[in-house]
Amino acid sequence: MLASRMARGFTSLRTDVPLTDDQIRRVAPSIFAEDKHESRSARYAYIPTSHVLAKLRDEGFQPFMVAQARVRDEGKREHAKHLIRLRHANQIAATEANEIILLNSHDGSSSYQMMSGQFRFVCANGLVCGHTDNDIRIRHKGDVVGDVIEGAFRVLDDFEAVAEEREGMKALTLDPALQQVFARSALALRYGTGDEETPTPVAAPITETQLLRPQRMEDTKPDLWTTFNVVQENMIRGGLRGRNANGGRMRTREVTGIDQNVKLNRALWVLADEMRKLMKG
Repeated sequence: MLASRMARGFTSLRTDVPLTDDQIRRVAPSIFAEDKHESRSARYAYIPTSHVLAKLRDEGFQPFMVAQARVRDEGKREHAKHLIRLRHANQIAATEANEIILLNSHDGSSSYQMMSGQFRFVCANGLVCGHTDNDIRIRHKGDVVGDVIEGAFRVLDDFEAVAEEREGMKALTLDPALQQVFARSALALRYGTGDEETPTPVAAPITETQLLRPQRMEDTKPDLWTTFNVVQENMIRGGLRGRNANGGRMRTREVTGIDQNVKLNRALWVLADEMRKLMKG
């Protein structure tokens, strides 16, 4: 299966088999940029993401998804922020595949970032797992390629802890009231809570019940893992019918920006993991 998307915030491509360079180049040309953006200083160590990708392939990692941010300044298109999701050879056929998420740019808008993720085949949806303190950030200085390769294997080591968290979520059953609590908290993450980080909350256009509505029979189980995945899919993909602040009919928007997608995905994971800890304790 090949899934190509062009959204307001990014273009992306995901396939069931490893992506070729030609496929990647059509969607995310900045991965193959031949030089840094002219705004970068001489101290900026420029290493093409394509070189890093080649080294990761040598180490058994294969790309299955790429995305590139859409920019208003066409002069930055060849250097824009981009994202690659890779699986190690021993994860390619897994039901829930662990993925390494590589985020980078060549215009200074991002350092190299390595994060852990999972791909759930039943809904063709990618998660961002773990907490931010497990992320690996590499500045554009020194042996960037070597640091990224080392970081990739450090992320692989983190998957053991991620797997324990996932299995812990699967083992916990949520009654309808707790499912509503989870969905209500997720809506607060998406539309604001009135705290310091989101001082102007927006009334959620949809209800908790809508957010908890599964898209397929496989997702009707009441465990925490399934509840988390249903909420994540509905929130990230959008398309739910609701009412805006003026009472007019609308549909929720897909979360399209690379940064916004990663941030919300990560926040939902942390929410689910904190609920796991509370229920377990």
